[in-house]
Amino acid sequence: MWFTIVGEIRDIEPIALGRSVRVRLRLRKLYGGLRWRKLKGIAEVRLPNGTRRLAEVHWYESHGVGRKEFKIKRLLKA
Repeated sequence: MWFTIVGEIRDIEPIALGRSVRVRLRLRKLYGGLRWRKLKGIAEVRLPNGTRRLAEVHWYESHGVGRKEFKIKRLLKA
């Protein structure tokens, strides 16, 4: 991950659940787990240059495995 999440993620919403997660077979092969979910939320992130910004982040999550493959979808107002 090229950024660091600072604090908690808020306003968490599911994007895809179960069979709707397109990459679920790849996730299952890499990490294990059965019921994968794709989620999105708002978090403060620290970028490589040291600045902190509010961003919309997306990630995958499964019970017993945890949160995997975070990505920033868009940077919000500073």
